[in-house]
Amino acid sequence: MPLPLAPLAGFALRYGMVAAAAYAVTRRVAPGRRDQRAEDALDALDEGLTYRREAQQANATARFRRVIRLGEEGPGLEIDLSALGRLRIRRI
Repeated sequence: MPLPLAPLAGFALRYGMVAAAAYAVTRRVAPGRRDQRAEDALDALDEGLTYRREAQQANATARFRRVIRLGEEGPGLEIDLSALGRLRIRRI
């Protein structure tokens, strides 16, 4: 029984285009830099969500920190997600 190449060619073309687009995006994105002040601010966040609103801006913070272990004394993995957000609206 012959192998139908038309459906395989469609999948190959589709995934090839996705791979090419991902490659192009990674080539155009500038490498980031690490700002130690921002790192310290993220480390100082309390766990949970906060929200504050003032006249011209709203601020939000979030932190999720968990330790996952495989067994009682097994190897562990620490997950620390932190985010700061600000929305500022000014009339010009």
